[in-house]
Amino acid sequence: MLPLALRRERHGPGRSASVADKPAAEVAVDAGLVRRLLAAQHPDLADLPLRLVASGWDNVIYRLGDDIAVRLPRRAAAAGLIEHEQRWLPVLAPRLPVAVPAPVRRGVPGHGYPWAWTVTRWMAGTTAAEAPPGERRALAEPLAAFVTALHRPAPADAPLNPVRGVPLPTRHDAVVGRLTGGLVPQAERAAALWAELSATPAWAGPALWLHGDLHPANLVVADGALAAVLDFGDLTAGDPATDLAAAWLTFDAAGRERFVRALGDAYDAATWRRARGWALALATALIAHSDDAPVLRAVGDHALREVLAG
Repeated sequence: MLPLALRRERHGPGRSASVADKPAAEVAVDAGLVRRLLAAQHPDLADLPLRLVASGWDNVIYRLGDDIAVRLPRRAAAAGLIEHEQRWLPVLAPRLPVAVPAPVRRGVPGHGYPWAWTVTRWMAGTTAAEAPPGERRALAEPLAAFVTALHRPAPADAPLNPVRGVPLPTRHDAVVGRLTGGLVPQAERAAALWAELSATPAWAGPALWLHGDLHPANLVVADGALAAVLDFGDLTAGDPATDLAAAWLTFDAAGRERFVRALGDAYDAATWRRARGWALALATALIAHSDDAPVLRAVGDHALREVLAG
């Protein structure tokens, strides 16, 4: 069972770090604090069994009873991401075909704790990243349905994100830096492909709602079906190619063909080329910065192989 994403939390949008680089908590979050916050704001939940299940770069997650979880930022950089989810997931969730971590209760600062916090459903299942790529093919159509439902024009006050949904060339320095850092295999081939893909014409349509971090570690599978999509901390609006990178991050060639076919003619050839470029960019990030997270490193290695293969 997974509350949100039981994996490494970002220490900035789209960034990751080694264990040695993990930022120190700016506020100590322990079971006693969680109990006090619940007792003051949601007293009907305060006596349920409580146990720590994750303490990541950004958030601390406690399981509360059998069916819910409490997610609390441990530093200021994450507080805004929680607020984005609280503001927008209740708006988006009703139109999405699978569960998402919309808040079932909201928490406010108190007892010396300075930020908003969230009570969510406990998502049952395992992540798609734990299954071999060949076994993920059945997710192609339901993931395409999720993308279709999400990718609608976003309002002007949608969250901003400097590293998702943006023109692909703005990621050039970061990608080249990783490719020249000695950690990414086949770096010369990848660099040549990046130069080609990043020259694709930019998205000219309206800014669409984006998940921003759509890869198999954020997909929950239960009984062989897509049950939930997790971790909307990178939620933003912009070029849908960012999310379409899931075609390479999640699937092998056969699964990718199914995913693309299920989306029909919703996206033109240039968007799919940018999506491949986004997959390359995200693969290099996962490879270069996931030394402490073997599941994410495996996602990066898989994506790079798929991107280079075509």
